[in-house]
Amino acid sequence: MNPVAMEGPVCLVGNGADGQLEVNPAALEILRGVAQPVVVVAIVGLYRTGKSYLMNSLAGKQRGFSLGSTVQSHTKGIWMWCLPHPRRAGHTLVLLDTEGLGDVEKGDTKNDVWIFALAVLLSSTLVYNSKGTIDQFAMEQLHFVAELTEHIKVKAQGGDDAEEDTEFVRFFPSFVWAVRDFTLELRIEGQLVTEDQYLEHALALRKGNSKKVMDYNLPRQCIRNFFPTRKCFVFVQPASRQEMGQLDSLPTSALDPQFLEQTRRFCDYVFQCSNVKTVKGGIPVNGRRFGALVQSYVSTIRSGQVPCLDNAVTAMAAIENEAALREALAHYAAGMGGLRLPAELGELSAAHGTCEGDALRLFMQRSFKDEEQGFQKQLVAGITERYANVLAENEAVSEQTCRVLLEELSAAMQQKLSAGIYSQPGGYQAYDRDQNQVVENYRARPNKGVKAEEALQQFLASKKAEAEAVLKADNLLTEAEKHVAEEKQKAEMLEQQWKTAEEKQLQTEQLLKDQERSHQENVKQLEAKVAEELASARQEAERALQSKLKEQEAMMQKGFAEKARLMEDEISGLRREISSASRTESQSGLLGTIREGLRAVANVSSYLTSRHQRRKGTSNPSKTPTPK
Repeated sequence: MNPVAMEGPVCLVGNGADGQLEVNPAALEILRGVAQPVVVVAIVGLYRTGKSYLMNSLAGKQRGFSLGSTVQSHTKGIWMWCLPHPRRAGHTLVLLDTEGLGDVEKGDTKNDVWIFALAVLLSSTLVYNSKGTIDQFAMEQLHFVAELTEHIKVKAQGGDDAEEDTEFVRFFPSFVWAVRDFTLELRIEGQLVTEDQYLEHALALRKGNSKKVMDYNLPRQCIRNFFPTRKCFVFVQPASRQEMGQLDSLPTSALDPQFLEQTRRFCDYVFQCSNVKTVKGGIPVNGRRFGALVQSYVSTIRSGQVPCLDNAVTAMAAIENEAALREALAHYAAGMGGLRLPAELGELSAAHGTCEGDALRLFMQRSFKDEEQGFQKQLVAGITERYANVLAENEAVSEQTCRVLLEELSAAMQQKLSAGIYSQPGGYQAYDRDQNQVVENYRARPNKGVKAEEALQQFLASKKAEAEAVLKADNLLTEAEKHVAEEKQKAEMLEQQWKTAEEKQLQTEQLLKDQERSHQENVKQLEAKVAEELASARQEAERALQSKLKEQEAMMQKGFAEKARLMEDEISGLRREISSASRTESQSGLLGTIREGLRAVANVSSYLTSRHQRRKGTSNPSKTPTPK
């Protein structure tokens, strides 16, 4: 699918007439068209700090997100702009510009809290935009970070705060602090430092247990605990104070070259280092899934509850898996619907195997967190049901085709019979010769389908009384010759019954082979899917571990030995999780677990096969008559 390229941003989340947050249906419709993985970059910060300019720069446009030129906040709610990712083919860049925090006109600060929380929940990179320097005032404005534990939960079953902190670092975005209109020299104690060193110095904790020290440390500790990676960029003022209100109309030549270079470095970093948005378990998010996440979080906020990552992922998985099921079944039906009937069972079986494998791959690509393979079982049951219907239709078409063909081939015999030709002396010999010719011509015709032998048996059985009457009326034959002819008729009929039974037996064996092949294909694809999800979860835990180890080392270096010691439980827990995931990935028992999980599917498939056999009247197909 081609990437979505919007001409400009649209509102994703706004305030309804009741003042509560609501999702824009038009934005959701756009996201449903984005099948590619999304890299989501959100920007937050105080109102009138120039957030929108940076987002327009990421979009490669001078205009897009509203910049405004007054002290009023222009951006309301959360606005979205989807663009082809400039550095990653097959990915979509989703830019989220948020309503400025601290707008005195709003009065209600609760809206700020939820806008900030949504920006954190939805993004893979969070840009915090501020002006001046990273000082205590700037830190105090980040009180939203300290309040995140009150407004975001990871697990549906609540744990303690330490557990939540560990979980946050696994699922929270990368953090970029953009300091605008920076006028200081990057020096600490007389030494030149990098922007990142400047940020880490600003996030350094103070020792002590007084309320003043704890208040000072709180936002810093939260940033250190919650965000896996941190980056800082400083920007000089781009133009004179008089020109700042017209940034979106000023030519590039009118902007400070240093500012342009800083903006270029910022964009390069975001393009290069921002990851695909993932949810718990390391599951990548595309546009459809992203839209489901937005709906889930906003609905939870509207209900007065706290957004929960577990619940949101569960809701998103249900929507995606249901859609994956429909898409896979439609693909199978379309593939099988293109077959020309009647067809031989081998042809149907080959088409079924191809279409089923393709449908399974489609399902696996779109589905995730399919607990106990519930949706996959529905898929296999649905495919088996549809295959049974195709087989039944094929049999009906084959039966009709064979009946019409036999009527056509035997039409001349019926005319001779009506004309009394077979009633003359020697008529039975002519009748038997003509009937053998009908059978020979019938067998020579191709494309009769799976009912060829059974239809012939029924035809010959329908002619039995007719043949006996012709034989009885033939005065040219002696009684002994008539007895030989009767025995020959019986032998031919028995042989045809055997061929019919053999035809059914071969078909039943093919159905059993189809069933086993289906089971093996499901096991193979599920094994690959489970291994992929386990690897993603392990990598997610490894990233969290590296972040915690880095933070622990920093605490030790700064003399916070007790804080470093307290992190040991979190670190040990992550190591155990990684070790367990690695063992599970390598254990041969994983395949056994998968096979057990799909046992119900095999039972459903067996039931449908048995039902098809009963419909054909072959409940015990292994017993076939033996020709005498």
